[in-house]
Amino acid sequence: MKRIFQFYIIILFFIQVVQAQAPKYSNEFLAIGVGARVLGMANTSVAIIDDVTAGYWNPAGLNYLNSDIQIGLMHAEYFAGIAKYDYAAFAMEIDTISTVGVSVIRFGIDDIPNTTDLYDSQGNINYDRITKFSAADYAMLFSYARKSKIKGLSFGGNVKIIYRQIGSFAKAYGFGLDVGAQYRYRKWRFGAMGKDITSTFNAWTFNLSNKMKEVFETTGNEIPSNSLELTMPRVILGGARYFRISNNFASIIELDINVTFDGKRNTLIKSNPVSIDPHLGLEFNYKQIVFLRGGIGNIQEETDFGGKKATSFQPNLGVGIRIKKIVSIDYALTDIGDNSIALYSNVFSLRVDLQKKN
Repeated sequence: MKRIFQFYIIILFFIQVVQAQAPKYSNEFLAIGVGARVLGMANTSVAIIDDVTAGYWNPAGLNYLNSDIQIGLMHAEYFAGIAKYDYAAFAMEIDTISTVGVSVIRFGIDDIPNTTDLYDSQGNINYDRITKFSAADYAMLFSYARKSKIKGLSFGGNVKIIYRQIGSFAKAYGFGLDVGAQYRYRKWRFGAMGKDITSTFNAWTFNLSNKMKEVFETTGNEIPSNSLELTMPRVILGGARYFRISNNFASIIELDINVTFDGKRNTLIKSNPVSIDPHLGLEFNYKQIVFLRGGIGNIQEETDFGGKKATSFQPNLGVGIRIKKIVSIDYALTDIGDNSIALYSNVFSLRVDLQKKN
């Protein structure tokens, strides 16, 4: 018992030290989510996910594909089309107990004007000197899933490679690991996902011209230097249950709990360094052909101009259709991650089963 207590103290100390060195919200483009089905259910999926998007949500779910090979695609735009978010994935069953997958994510803003050279050597404005650049984040996930000898239990993991670029001025390379598990018992589903379990790192390098450094100094901005950025681990726990309403109708409800360790966040349960953010999702289906979805997440405490506090939440809606058990088209009406004046986004995703199981 004493050794367990000592180990617990060491872990808390390690979290506090790393937290002091790690910026909050690092690599947040990887927290947006993929697939209109899950986005329409407020990002609740860790226990029920069973398609190609499991490579992102919980790689253990790749063990339950409906086909030998699946392809998934998604496109979304945020902030009135300024930012574009794209996702593509491939998953293939190796044998009866193991599956592999590859996922690619890009979140970027293109055609950003660079006005640092707007003035020529004579101090005159020359609009021909304006150039454009892109700021984009890329991630590639290599997934492996395997069924356990224990009935109903499966597990999986991801190797993540990250590349982030801001024009020719800065770039970063990163690496991280995820692990996940799912357990099925009759109509119950349970899941656990550990993201960035070893703390994902991004190694940043900067290439600023003397002109740009001069602009930074003149405007009172700090000149960035090469650095290492850490993404703290997070754990997602989920439980779900299927309900058979009639011969044609069925539903599933899932509750997920997202636990972060990077300091106090504006979530339903918040402390330092642990914060807990619950999500609730629901899906109805008719003969596994037509789907209606909804969810509630991002529960926060807001303060108005008068100092009055209130609890807010983010609702999500979604629909889906499955055509001849080969093509699935899903739609979600969802926010990028907060319940604010920002407009909701229309998200579409496509899933194709290339080779059906026998």
